[in-house]
Amino acid sequence: MVPMPSSHPPTIPQTINTFTILPLHSPPLPSFPRKTTHYLYLRPNAPKLPSETTPRELFLVNVPVDATEIHLRALFAEQLGGARVESVGFEGGRRRGRGITAPVVANTATGRGKKRKRTVGGSEEVAGVEGSEVGGLPEVCEREVRGSGGTAVVTFVDRASAEMAVKEARRAARSGRRLTWGKGVEGKVPALGLAGLRADHALRYPNPAVLQQSVDDFMAAFSAQEAVRAKELARVRSVPDADGFVTVTRGARMLPAAREEDAEKKEEGARKREKKKVGEDFYRFQVREKRKEEQLGLVRGFEEDQRRVEEMRRRRGKMRPE
Repeated sequence: MVPMPSSHPPTIPQTINTFTILPLHSPPLPSFPRKTTHYLYLRPNAPKLPSETTPRELFLVNVPVDATEIHLRALFAEQLGGARVESVGFEGGRRRGRGITAPVVANTATGRGKKRKRTVGGSEEVAGVEGSEVGGLPEVCEREVRGSGGTAVVTFVDRASAEMAVKEARRAARSGRRLTWGKGVEGKVPALGLAGLRADHALRYPNPAVLQQSVDDFMAAFSAQEAVRAKELARVRSVPDADGFVTVTRGARMLPAAREEDAEKKEEGARKREKKKVGEDFYRFQVREKRKEEQLGLVRGFEEDQRRVEEMRRRRGKMRPE
C-alpha cells in the first residue's frame, strides 16, 4: 500500500549541530510578488584562535545576499530582545562609508583581515594589510550584493548582549515567531536593483586621483613583495641545512631595477673588453702580424706532432717480442 502524501508542510528543525536555525520572512517585492522564507544559522563564535572579543561574538551562516550592518543591527535590536551590536564583519567585505559594511572577517587573534600564502623555506608572506586591501579599486556603488551562503561575525557591546541574542533566537525558533527581514531599515540603506541604478549617486566614475593612488599603492606593494621573495630565495640558495646540503630552488624573477642593473654591468664589461682589444691592436699591421704569428705557431705545432708520430713508428719497428 502506497502512503498518501501529507498535506501538512514538512517540519523544519530548530537546530543543526551547534547552530540555531532562525527563519526570516521576506515581504513580497515588485520583481517577485510572493512571500519567501530565508533560514539564518547562528551560534556563539568559536574560532581556533580566540581573541578578547570572542565571548561577545556570534557567528552567522547563510547570510542573506542583501544583508548590511544596518539590517543585522535592526534584526537584533527590534526583533531579538534589543541586543546592542557593536560591529558586523562580513566574509570578504571591505570597509565603506555610512556604516554599510565592516572590515574583512578573520576569526583569529593575530591576523584580522590578513591573507597569507606559502613561500619558499616554509615562511609566510603577507599578501595584504590588516583590515584593508592594498591597492583596492575605489567603490562606485553605495551598496553591494553578497554571495549566496556567506558568513558574518556580529560583535555585541558586551557578553550579556550576545547571550541574550542567542536565547532570543532559540526562543523564536521554538515558538515559530515570525521575524521579518528588513524590518526597520526602510530609508536607511541605498536601494538595490533598478531603483538603485536610477539614483544619482548609485553609479558614477571614480575620482581619477583616487584611482591613480590605488594603482600606485598596488604597484608599490607588489614591488616590495617581489623584493622580499627574491631575498628569501637568495637566502635559501646560499644557506646549507643541517646535513650540509643547499636547497635547489628556481631562480627568482628579476625586478625592473635588478634587470636594469644587470644590463648596465654587461654593457660595462663589454666596453672594458673592447677598450682592452683596441689598446692591444690599435694598428692594422699589428693585427696582421698577430694573425701570422698564430698561424706559424699552429704550423710549428703540427710539424712537431708529425715528428713525434714518425719517431713512435720507428721505435715500434725496432722493438721485437721476447
